This record gives sequence, structure tokens and C-alpha cells, in this order.
Amino acid sequence: MERWRIIRAFTLGPLLEATVPKPGNVNRYRDFGDLTIYNFLFADTAVIGVYYEAVKTAELLRKGILSFSEAGIGDLIKRAVQASREAQDANPNFGVIALSVPLIMGLTMGRNMLDAREKARLLIEESTVRDSMEFYRAIRIANPKGIPSGVKYDVYSDESFRELFRDGINLARLAEMSCERELIFCEWLNGYDLSYSTFGRLYDLIKEMPLEDAVVGAFLELLTEKEDTLIVRKAGRREADLVRRKAREVLNGKLSLQEFDAFMREEGDLRNPGSLADIMAVSLSLLALRGLRMEIRNGKVWGVIGRP
Repeated sequence: MERWRIIRAFTLGPLLEATVPKPGNVNRYRDFGDLTIYNFLFADTAVIGVYYEAVKTAELLRKGILSFSEAGIGDLIKRAVQASREAQDANPNFGVIALSVPLIMGLTMGRNMLDAREKARLLIEESTVRDSMEFYRAIRIANPKGIPSGVKYDVYSDESFRELFRDGINLARLAEMSCERELIFCEWLNGYDLSYSTFGRLYDLIKEMPLEDAVVGAFLELLTEKEDTLIVRKAGRREADLVRRKAREVLNGKLSLQEFDAFMREEGDLRNPGSLADIMAVSLSLLALRGLRMEIRNGKVWGVIGRP
């Protein structure tokens, strides 16, 4: 697959995700006190150079010049996070980067979009302990909210690097231990099941409604189906379950979208569904890669697949 087509798609997807007015998230109408739409604009464009390197590395993997264990996924993720941090002062896209780098490489190596899932999963399986160490350094740079301390392989303990090396913990083993706490890791292990199913849902919805309505609709469905792991880490499982119930009320017509958004923002960013927003960003990237373009119809932006 052509390298710049992949890079463009994985730049546009997160920008669309951040722009669309989804409940509880930063968007073109709403900011948080410490995170704005501008953080996303600066961060999501700052990583383009590293994404280009990921594509070039994957081309060497495809040709057999490098082995999968030499892919350096952890280092690529760390350098993308560093580039993001140098461009702005918050953590708007750590999860998107961690999801995107393996998938971008898988798309470069794969025969098609479906084959890319298997290639990305193999990259995670064949990763090394050094990849995990670099991934830990990336987490320290991004400093996401809700990361537990005092646990085994504590990200913020220098002892963890020795423990990772001693126990041979590569990204796959790290994901197995952490899947329950973060959706990113589940996606690494299951071949991006949720990202691809959401992409499929978006593909159907954009045929029926304007682009923003399709994205919000798909996001509401995500919120009812999956517990947002960022909300769990920040606010606890009870709050995460409450968000799911409220989202279901919106879909059932018992609660307006505006009322739901107000509920989501009652406690600042405590109910911000960041993990599912990361999934949406990757799903929109896949939609862009599939050929998404826009048309204006009666003052509304519609998403269209294919050439005019």
C-alpha cells in the first residue's frame, strides 16, 4: 500500500476524531481546562515524520531485510510520543500513537487491510524486551492519567526495567497482563477487533447520515458496548458503568445528546472516554484509508467512499 496514503489516513483520522463534537470529549466546540483542540492539532501533526519512519521500516520487513524482532516498535512509539510532547504541553494522543504504529506497519506489509491485522499482531508477538522498555519510556514522557503505582512492573519505578529484562517481558506479555486495564493492549492481542468493527459500522452509517452524525452515533454505540478503561482508571468501575447506562438511554431516546454531554462534563474530565476515543481515531483512519472524502449537501458535511 502506498506509503503517503497510509500516513495521510493516520493523520486525518485522529484530527477528525478530535474535531467531531462527541459527548465528554474535547471537540471543536468544547475544551477542558488542561486540554484543548489545539493540543490535538499540534500533537497529531507532529508525529508524521515518525509514522513515515514506521512505514519505511515496515518496507524493509516486507522485503526480508529486517526480521520482525528488529522492527523497533517500542522506539518508534517513544519517538512519536516525544515529538508530540515537543509540539505541545499535554497528552492528547498517546493511545492513538500506541495503536497506530503497529497497524501502520501492518498495513505497509499486508496484502490488504484485513491482512494488516495479522501482520500487526505478529509484530507485537515478535517484539522484544527492549520494545517494552522503550514503551515504558514513552509512557513516562506522555504521563497519562490514572496509571497505577506500586504494582508489579511499575512504569514509574526504575526497578521495573530490571524486572522486565529479568522476566523477558515483551509487548505481547505486557499486553496480556494489562488488557483489563487498557483497551489498547486488548487491540494489540486480538488483531484490532474493536477498531475494525467500528470502522465497519462507520462505513455503513456514513451512507445514511452526515459525517458528524455518523461518528457520534458510532461513538454512542461504543460507549454502550464497552467500558472505557480511562474512566475506570480515573473514576472507578461504578462511574464507567454509569456512563454506559446513560449512553444507552440516549440511544433509546430517554436522554438527549445535550443532556448526556452535560452529564459527562459534570466532573470536569473525570468521565472523559479517552480509551474509546482512541479506538474511534484509528477507526476513522481506516475509513480514510478506505477512500473517505467529503461533500457538502445542504450545508452538512457528508462522508463519501470512493472517487467522485
